[in-house]
Amino acid sequence: MAVAFQDYYKTLGVERGATEKEIKTAYRKLARKWHPDLHAGDDKQQAEEKIKQINEAYEVLSDQEKRAKYDRMGANWRDGQDFRPPPDMGDFNFYTNAGGGGMGGAGGFSDFFEMFFGGGGGAGGHFTRAGRGPRQGGPVKGQDVEAEIELTLEEAYRGGEKHLQFSTREVCPTCGGSGVDGQSFCSRCGGTGATAGAKTLTVKIPAGVREGSRIRLKGQGGEGYAGGHKGDLYMKVHLLPHRQFKLQGDDLEMEVLLRPEQAVLGDQVTVPTLDGPVKMKAPAGIKAGQRLRLRGKGMPRKDGRGDGFARIVIDIPADLTEAEENLYRQLAELRKGVSSGE
Repeated sequence: MAVAFQDYYKTLGVERGATEKEIKTAYRKLARKWHPDLHAGDDKQQAEEKIKQINEAYEVLSDQEKRAKYDRMGANWRDGQDFRPPPDMGDFNFYTNAGGGGMGGAGGFSDFFEMFFGGGGGAGGHFTRAGRGPRQGGPVKGQDVEAEIELTLEEAYRGGEKHLQFSTREVCPTCGGSGVDGQSFCSRCGGTGATAGAKTLTVKIPAGVREGSRIRLKGQGGEGYAGGHKGDLYMKVHLLPHRQFKLQGDDLEMEVLLRPEQAVLGDQVTVPTLDGPVKMKAPAGIKAGQRLRLRGKGMPRKDGRGDGFARIVIDIPADLTEAEENLYRQLAELRKGVSSGE
């Protein structure tokens, strides 16, 4: 049996060396363009054929094993040439849908697909080598999904609950994810097997969560197949920058402004922490850049909490009065005398 060779790369409009991301992007763009619901009359029939070709091409090129086999076997063929399976492909039984309906092959895929891969694929039943019959597939757990959750430092420090809304891709309720409804493509999902939706989830944030850690939401991932459980959703934490605090491991660093006379003479100053402001003694003669430790004012951890560190910044007044400026001049003259030994 000979069939016309199909160039799946040409169908999706990508180069043979295209990445998985490029293939997925091209597929989504074409699936939107040729969704049959966006066409009418003769154009609708053309769109139906296009979406079948696009789905078939994506079924192969998005699967590493199928793509590798296609690349090995198809290197010497051109689009439209008669194709016969090489000797090492063995003998195949070819199953077609009863009644035809223009959807020959594996659940809507072409005879070329059947010949090349022995049938099967995401848009129909499973087909195997001659003598083995249809493959009996058991329950398959849904795909785990990862997304990013942005937290303020206060949210990460205290923990609690956060309500998030997600865009989702659910298994199409009409075709059950096959992309085929009866003897034709599924008009509800355009043959993609999935529909768009949205849902709101409540995420429990553990106190002291860190940058890059993941929060698991069991059963909130991809849909399972054949009775399989849903996958999980993993929320990867990204901490937003804070205007006052800098996180360093388990510790928090914050700036404390001292006027020159406070640094020279020492003073009681107010220091910000995530639990609210606290009083701290700045010793006389403290230098800019020195750090004063505040025990237990850092991030929560398994064995307690980290520390806070107040980094000293000397604040030079920009709005001195004439009297203050004269005092600084007098001080400068006194320091000259000290340095000269007078």
